[in-house]
Amino acid sequence: MPEPTSTAAATIASAMVSVPAITLLGIPLGLRADMLVAGFAGSLVSIILLNTVPPYGDTWRDLMRTTLRRMFVSAASALTAGYLTPIVMLAVALPDPLIMGGAFGVGAGAQKLLMATIARLNAAPVRQDGAP
Repeated sequence: MPEPTSTAAATIASAMVSVPAITLLGIPLGLRADMLVAGFAGSLVSIILLNTVPPYGDTWRDLMRTTLRRMFVSAASALTAGYLTPIVMLAVALPDPLIMGGAFGVGAGAQKLLMATIARLNAAPVRQDGAP
């Protein structure tokens, strides 16, 4: 018969390894909190170091607009990292220990990637006869 402390230690260790998915109003969203945090950190690096949301002016209205845009970019980058990191990790065939680095990278590049994807999807199809 195993000792009671060994099963308790195994239960605690397995609980620490598994990250629960986030739920909203009882609906599981399929997001992991650790990927959201890594994506948020990546978006902050993108905003601060890569200057993906440059300031426009120094009036209070411009500063408020820039601040709100930065907040929305951070939230969108974190959500993008939460949902797309597992797909990117499968596509690139990276091992599971690198998942937080992948979430950070997806969060950092999410704004440019989403803008390029939207521009590509909204592009007008080119007709073969040359007519617009």
